[in-house]
Amino acid sequence: MRLKNLKAFFVEEDGMGTVEIILIIVVLVGIVLIFKTQITKLVNSIFEKITSQAEKV
Repeated sequence: MRLKNLKAFFVEEDGMGTVEIILIIVVLVGIVLIFKTQITKLVNSIFEKITSQAEKV
């Protein structure tokens, strides 16, 4: 009887994927909001380097 219950526990994962994806999205949005200015500075710096290197070519 216990083996059947244990097997059913591991087989049944209804909704777990959706909850995990939503939690990951919430964490990523939170990180982006916290580090928004640093991310913006980094991206601008990268694009400036790309632009300056493209002018040399």
